[in-house]
Amino acid sequence: MASVLPSVSALSSSEIKKVAVGGGRITLGVHSTKAIFEELSGAYPLKLLSPQVYEPGVAIVYLLSYGGGLVAGDRVDLDVELKDGSKLLGSTKVFKTRPGQRLASIRATEFTSAPAPSDDSLTTQTIRYIVHPKSCLFLLPDPVTCFRSASYNQIQTFHVASDASVVILDWLTSGRKALDEDWAFTRYYSENEVHIGEKRWARDIMLLEADEDRLNGVSLGPLPKRTLGERLSPYSCYAMVMLYGTQVQGIIENLKATFEAITVFKRRVPEDLIWSFSPIGIPGAEGVAGAGAVVRVAGKETEQVKRWLKEGLKGIEEVVGVDVYCRAFR
Repeated sequence: MASVLPSVSALSSSEIKKVAVGGGRITLGVHSTKAIFEELSGAYPLKLLSPQVYEPGVAIVYLLSYGGGLVAGDRVDLDVELKDGSKLLGSTKVFKTRPGQRLASIRATEFTSAPAPSDDSLTTQTIRYIVHPKSCLFLLPDPVTCFRSASYNQIQTFHVASDASVVILDWLTSGRKALDEDWAFTRYYSENEVHIGEKRWARDIMLLEADEDRLNGVSLGPLPKRTLGERLSPYSCYAMVMLYGTQVQGIIENLKATFEAITVFKRRVPEDLIWSFSPIGIPGAEGVAGAGAVVRVAGKETEQVKRWLKEGLKGIEEVVGVDVYCRAFR
């Protein structure tokens, strides 16, 4: 079904619906040289915190939840708007499932873009971002960690002005290894869709399911079943990074040069960490490269991936300051 996507200029905070249970709104503007949250509101189970920042035009917001993580059936629905010239570093926390009453729940049938379980055990997070001209969004969350038997949906859409800049990190771990929860969740679905101006620039989807009986709606027949851990072995942390805009061109060029210098040859055992780099051009400008890129990283340990990301994205320091950047990877 065809759909008409609104332009960045057509979307405004006046069109954002009222805050409901699990809902929230973030509107960031710049007054003089100071970044000011014109709105920062959230309802249970969502909690929004913003520490003081002294860098001009820069703000930080942490997306948290009561009790340290979302529980089965919780729903988060958040709208984020960055007005002209503002710079926001955003971070999120851990997700889990446990029995009990929930103040926010969603039936899987409401989600048409991602097939899901039919009960109310599904945890969902839906976030819409509007990034206006000359603004910068650096979404650098903690990795999603799903507890045993958890079912989790995350859908994020980004409407970005052509002269804005974004870095979008989306990553997950295998779970709590210390508690023998290595790839023990039931379902994980993550979708990131980025529109530059009025055109879709990139869409990335990751779907992991414990049940391997069917793949893309087709029966696998007599093929032997494999657990999630067996399918994803030997790695326990996977990350995807989207980068776009003039403010991150230095990072893109450094990653591109480093990747092109890698020597590829057959190895007897898998590397502890592997990564790839894919450039993406400007929407509607055929043959134009260098506007953006997608980077994928996989590591045997989460800390290995974290160190790689911190070093690979270090150029963000030049935009938000060293202190602000360091907070993202503590």
